Amino acid sequence: MCYRYSVPGPKELEQAFQAEFEQNETFSKRYHVSGFDLPLLPVITNDEPKKIQLLTWGLIPFWVKNKTNAEELRLKTMNARSETLYEKPAFRSAAEQHRCLVLADGFFEWREYNGKNYPYYIRLKNHKPFAFAGVWDKWTNLETQETLQTYSVVTTKANPLMEKIHNKKKRMPVILHKNDETAWLQDATTAALAASLFQPYPQDEMEAFTISRLITTKNKNPDVPEVITPYRYPELTEHSSQRSLV
Repeated sequence: MCYRYSVPGPKELEQAFQAEFEQNETFSKRYHVSGFDLPLLPVITNDEPKKIQLLTWGLIPFWVKNKTNAEELRLKTMNARSETLYEKPAFRSAAEQHRCLVLADGFFEWREYNGKNYPYYIRLKNHKPFAFAGVWDKWTNLETQETLQTYSVVTTKANPLMEKIHNKKKRMPVILHKNDETAWLQDATTAALAASLFQPYPQDEMEAFTISRLITTKNKNPDVPEVITPYRYPELTEHSSQRSLV
């Protein structure tokens, strides 16, 4: 699954995706964000493919009746399984009508070993920004008339690299190839075409390494450069090259 990732700064995103932030949007580079904080993060939607907008992580489908239900559901919709994306009520309409690119340059995942969990940071070998496949929706609170735009990250089965790291559930986010980003946003994209885009990203184009447990340390801010600094765990040494899994 994918509940934590990192995001480049505005200039890097605009150059990489040939899109511009809306004038009223302000955003700074994020070294670590957690979906459980319900953050506003850069997304490119199929409605505005040349704009980078800030949407809230944690999908609220348009049909949710009230704020209580919305708050309960959005903590369960940060990820959407690609295999059931066009079937589950929470995601079906969004998959058909509201697709998006979720902009990132790396993500975090946990590996279980001897009953303990070890955090890893995963990115592309070229260190360039990339896009997760995502779905989004608009929801209006009928009591306040406030409208929220929210999104979910689509996940797929793990490639061999991610099987070693995320070795409990063996899942990973759908990372789109550069030439597939436009296809994912097109209105004509069918479920069958989408399935062809949901293949695990090639492991030979990715790298991963262990990091410290700063991302879950209480009373410390994990949104700092140190969070993605390689960190060595002696107990893992004999089993893998933890600093540079490929």
